[in-house]
Formats: sequence, C-alpha cells, structure tokens
Amino acid sequence: MSQELEEKCLWDAATPAHLEYFGFALIDVGWDDPSDTQAKVNYLDEVARFSNLADMLVAEPNDRIEARLDAFAAVNVKAVIHLNYLLFEQVGTNAPSGADFDLRGDFRQRWDAFVKLNKRQHEIAALYIGEEPTWNGVAFEELREVADYLKASLPETKLMLVEAFPALRSLIVPKTIDWVGFDHYFISDIEHDAAFQAELNLLKKKRSADHQRIILIPDAHFIPEVHRHFGVTRDKMVGIADAYCRIAAEDEDVIGLMAYFWPGGFDDPTALGTRQMSDVKNQYRKIGRRITGK
Repeated sequence: MSQELEEKCLWDAATPAHLEYFGFALIDVGWDDPSDTQAKVNYLDEVARFSNLADMLVAEPNDRIEARLDAFAAVNVKAVIHLNYLLFEQVGTNAPSGADFDLRGDFRQRWDAFVKLNKRQHEIAALYIGEEPTWNGVAFEELREVADYLKASLPETKLMLVEAFPALRSLIVPKTIDWVGFDHYFISDIEHDAAFQAELNLLKKKRSADHQRIILIPDAHFIPEVHRHFGVTRDKMVGIADAYCRIAAEDEDVIGLMAYFWPGGFDDPTALGTRQMSDVKNQYRKIGRRITGK
C-alpha cells in the first residue's frame, strides 16, 4: 500500500476529542463465517487491537453475558448489546422492510430477568434497541416505551438506535436515546452523494434532545452482485472507508463509527466481510488505532 493511500484519510493533528469509538458489527453474535475451514462465532481476537467497540447479541432473558463481557474488558473493548430479539418479535410482513415487528408484551419481565442475571452494566458502551425500528414497523409509542424503560433501569448506560435510510422521514427519536445512526450502503462516494448527505442532515434534525450524538455505520462489506449493481466495485471499498473517516473526524456531532460488517457470508452467501478484504482491513485498522489510541 502506498504512503499516499495510508495517509489520505488520517487527520494531521491529534484525534478530535469528539470522536471516541470505533468498532465492528457481528463480532460476538453467534455468526459463523462460512469461508472459514473451522467453526468460529466470536471474532473479538481479530479486532481487539484496533477497536474499543463491538457488537454482542442477546436473544433470551436467561442469556449470561458476564464471561463474554470479561473477555471484552480484558482487551479494552466495550460491548454494544444487540437487544432486538430480547425486546421485539416478528408479527407479520406488512412493514416497509417486509418484516413487521412489535414490542413484546412481556418485554419488561424479559428485560428485568436479564438485568438481574447480568450485573456488569458498566462494561457496556450502549444498548442497541431494535433493528431499523421504523423500517421494521415498530410504532414510535412502542419505541419510546422501551427506551424509557431501559433508561430508567440503567440510567448511566447509553441507548443506541440505527434506522434504515428509507424510513428516516418517518423516524421519531425518543428523548432517552443517546446515539442515533442510519445505514445506507452501496454508495461509492458518500462525501459527494447528494442523497447520503441529505440523509445525514435529516438524521441530525431528527434528534430530540441536546445530548444526542451521531454514530456512523460505514459500509464495510462487499456483496458483488449488489454493490456492482450500484456502481461500487471492489477496488472502491478502501476509499469508502476513507470517506467515513473524514466525515467522522470533521463532524463534531459524531461520537464514533460501527462498521458493518466483519465476518463474511451475512445477508448474502457471497458477501465479503472486512476480514476477507486485506486492503480494507488494513485501512480500518489504521483508522481504528487513531481513534482508540491502541
């Protein structure tokens, strides 16, 4: 890799104070990259040296995560606890996404049981409530109800919400949310793409409280047929990483980046994760080390 490519996304001065977190989705969620010759469902060891944030899935009230949190803490990584299936259930197919979700009627009991079983909340960076909730049919009243309940339960723990870009105009952000983001993949030049920039600006306007910060979700995977359909070739993926880096460094509203995603085969059998693209992996490693100081 040339010196020019190594340096072009990195800011000249110290890491901006507003930029605190970097990490990846699908790190400890039970997903086994089908490209591996041996089964592996936890990738913490592959990202710990340049991340301080990683995705962890919780699906049932009796899921014990303290040992998993210990492993994260040992390498100075905090967990983003993915709670969609603990709190929500699919009830149909009528939402814009094609998968309609409702808040579980017993979500309080399920959450209380989980918290009682796991008492290490100080090692959690954020609770990720719902997956693209508006896109997936979750009513605002339900989103607010669950956000308020979790915040009352763990007032010092951040709450994170990530919405799908087609639903941004309908999104209403509960005041108890701390980090808000959106996902829009398959764009070759986000810095000059009018739609992406409009969506980012709209997301900022959707914030409902002064404390709310932006979490960026970089497109860090590559599905050949889909990406190429939108004009994104494999050789553009390093540039996409660079662009997210620059936006994050220049925008004081941004608290961090959580790239989607690390292992391959997710969403589509042909999908490459960052770990399978050596040049992209090297670039995110540089970005992550600058942000985390590792």
